[in-house]
Amino acid sequence: MQATAKMRYIRLSPQKARLVVDQIRGRKVEEALMILRVTNKRAAPQIAKVLRSAMANAENNGEADVDQLFVKEVFVNDGPRLKRLRPAPMGRAYRYVHHLAHIVVTVSDGQEEVAKEPTQE
Repeated sequence: MQATAKMRYIRLSPQKARLVVDQIRGRKVEEALMILRVTNKRAAPQIAKVLRSAMANAENNGEADVDQLFVKEVFVNDGPRLKRLRPAPMGRAYRYVHHLAHIVVTVSDGQEEVAKEPTQE
């Protein structure tokens, strides 16, 4: 049984968020939450929120045991970029970019359902 949670349009750099998600990939969810709790990065609370949402999805939708869950896959994709202008000397303007990210977390308990093939009778 696996469950997925997504958080989209987060106002942080995907490159910086990937540093955090690389630490929790493949770990048990309790261990991953502990790592995120002590990680001193701005992305850590957002990733922990998505991980808790994926755990709740697994518990409510598939009746999975939360103690058996592990982080099957987690990745951060680029979102759209917000382009802004900052005033500069002599009437000019400097352009800067706010990066947005999409975080996707999939948790699993290791017991995948096998799709039944239709029998021909």
